[in-house]
Amino acid sequence: MLLGDLGADVVRVDRPGGSEVRIEPRHDVLNRNKRSVVVDLKSAGGPAAVLDLAERADILLEGYRPGVTERLGIGPEACLARNPRLVYGRMTGWGQDGPLAPTAGHDLSYLAVTGALGLAGPADGPPYAPANLLGDFGGGSLYLVVGVLAALQHARTTGVGQVVDAAIVDGAAHLTAMIHGMLSAGAWQDRREANLFDGGAPFYGTYRTADGGYMAVGALERRFYGELLDRLGLPDGPEVPPREDPARWDELRALVAARFAQRTRAEWTAVFEDSDACVAPVLSLREAPGHPHLAARATFVEHEGLTQPAPAPRFSVTPGAVRRPPAQPGADTAEVARDWDVRSLDPPQKGPQR
Repeated sequence: MLLGDLGADVVRVDRPGGSEVRIEPRHDVLNRNKRSVVVDLKSAGGPAAVLDLAERADILLEGYRPGVTERLGIGPEACLARNPRLVYGRMTGWGQDGPLAPTAGHDLSYLAVTGALGLAGPADGPPYAPANLLGDFGGGSLYLVVGVLAALQHARTTGVGQVVDAAIVDGAAHLTAMIHGMLSAGAWQDRREANLFDGGAPFYGTYRTADGGYMAVGALERRFYGELLDRLGLPDGPEVPPREDPARWDELRALVAARFAQRTRAEWTAVFEDSDACVAPVLSLREAPGHPHLAARATFVEHEGLTQPAPAPRFSVTPGAVRRPPAQPGADTAEVARDWDVRSLDPPQKGPQR
């Protein structure tokens, strides 16, 4: 999706019968700004069609377990033989090598072994699952995109393509680099709710409001913290436990929590909306598009009746846009066959439904 948002001509190769995603294709926002062709990779002509596409492409992305594309005849060696400038991106959880490489896994599995999962959650409870944002997207696809774009620049400069091995375990571990630095310096404890950024500090966390909502507080710097106390109506003096003393953080947290519990989320939003206290309301996914700042920036857009995040980041000369709705499996096979001059796609490959 990100490459498509940036303007790339992205062609998704779908198998007969569609994917295993349990939502209607028209709602699968990740497939916006793409075209879809159907190819049966187990048919006699399926791999040849993919090789024909690879010969004309700048980048090929695949997410199979290691060795699968090689067995299908569309691995890196076969594709680069047809197109030496090709960037061959491989997205997996465990990576292309290592003892776990051939085994199954999901976002949570990969986060678990990197230490990233162990950062989130209460000290006296289990770690929290951060949806699949941190692994699949943060440590996975975003690193893949950075990798293939860097490799594409190299290919355009030298004429030499390469393989990009993007493993979620590698990306997720890389995201924890700052924490590892703090850990080695003695500025981070290897347990939850004992540190600045994990909910341990009372000036960096969430607080329940009178109506059951929550406010997010991120007043790390001293001057922002002073404004937080001021807006809460708390004195910045000896009456309030010092923020510099972790031994008294529980006292300070209880004091701050008691103040937030006195008003609703909307009331606290009004109190802090023009301040530098670094306080914001915690919104749901459905509420987020209506936030005044996000609405002013058009952070969310509506395209063909579907509200979705707008392309990011923003460019002054080549802005991204939602140009096409989510691709319908196989709907563009004939069009791509014509545009890419890949006759092996036309007529579309047919095979048994799976």
